[in-house]
Amino acid sequence: MLEGSYLVSRDLPCACEQENKWIYYAFHVIEHSKGKRPLEDVADIGLRKSSKLLDALEEEETMQCLHDLSLSQEEQSDKQHDSGIHSDSSFLIHQIGRDLSINCLLHCSRSDYGSISSLNKSFRSLIQSGELYRLRRQMGIIEHWVYFSCNLLEWEAFDPIRRRWMHLPTMTSNECFMCSDKESLAVGTELLVFGKEIEYHVIYKYSILTNSWSSGMKTNTPRCLFGSASLGEIAIVAGGCDSRGNILSSAELYNSETGTWETLPSMNKPRKLCSGVFMDGKFYVIGGVGVGNSSVLTCGEVYDLKARSWIEVPDMYPARNRGAGANDALAAAKAPPLLAVVKNELYAAYYAENELWKYDKERNLWITIGRLPEHATSMNGWGLAFRACGDQLIVIGGPRALNGGFIEINSWEPTEGAPNWNLLGRKHSGNFVYNCAVMGC
Repeated sequence: MLEGSYLVSRDLPCACEQENKWIYYAFHVIEHSKGKRPLEDVADIGLRKSSKLLDALEEEETMQCLHDLSLSQEEQSDKQHDSGIHSDSSFLIHQIGRDLSINCLLHCSRSDYGSISSLNKSFRSLIQSGELYRLRRQMGIIEHWVYFSCNLLEWEAFDPIRRRWMHLPTMTSNECFMCSDKESLAVGTELLVFGKEIEYHVIYKYSILTNSWSSGMKTNTPRCLFGSASLGEIAIVAGGCDSRGNILSSAELYNSETGTWETLPSMNKPRKLCSGVFMDGKFYVIGGVGVGNSSVLTCGEVYDLKARSWIEVPDMYPARNRGAGANDALAAAKAPPLLAVVKNELYAAYYAENELWKYDKERNLWITIGRLPEHATSMNGWGLAFRACGDQLIVIGGPRALNGGFIEINSWEPTEGAPNWNLLGRKHSGNFVYNCAVMGC
């Protein structure tokens, strides 16, 4: 996943220049973060958000200094080892100590963490422990990456800041998993992919800490075609259907820190092919198909995590081309509502008319605010991804053609007026986007 990371090559300075130059960079980084207290005061620092990440040039210089110092430390460690002197690797960068070392690393782009972990065992242990990501969350330093799959077992990541495409390791599974319905969810530092192998539902988990796939902890109630959303280190899945096709009303909460699932109270209505979002600290399930495979649900439900209860919201997602409550024999063939929340405002990609909607909370209605990107094509909504990526809305999709097609990633930061989509990246692809998730850490 981090194969795009690199270090800038240049002649190494002398040891004295090396130390002085790094100390300059260290304090420059700390000054930039506006966090001038030691790392022990990180709880206080965490109350203030970091202004911005370093620009690309500063990061490359910082990475080179890390590399230079790592080489210097290895040489010193070898000399100490030969002379029988014990070396304490907990300092990371001996010249400035562990706390300042970590404070500097917090401001490096996480796309550089692969290179940093290759410097020595101390850095690798720190990266894989997840400590940096926990501290980044406390300080409000978050980078959002887009993870998507256009092939059954292949996943890619896209860094919208540096506009990099990165390949994840290939998933290992059997043919049944490849052919089954799959759902995806990013939570904490994990990407979860839900599917089915022969008779049983399974979860595969990708960790950015180890850049590898493993088997995830199964839900208490196996399900597919459910609504889901994440908030930091927790995620909620609700509804869907079981291995026998029964539509569910049950819900569960996943904690990525503990790797456990907790059963929540059931919704008021069973539903599948629904969508989930977090808004104002509450979890919403919207739309979907009810019992009978022909009942299109226009109502939504909201779960209050503190009260541990569900409240139904009537007519929260009415279809515009038919009356509320009407039946649609093709409902199960259509994609779930394409929803995203930015700054606690709910948006929808209405693929039938290529429109972008915004939800009016006070009046419980949807307002058309503009158009989707020109190449936002889909098949009844399938193959088109619509997600929140930090403070931006992103649309991922593109046309298919006989000689192949392409997918685009377009973004827009919601403001007053019609959307003005910004093309972040484009690449050739012979397939639609099957699954998509956004990870912020």
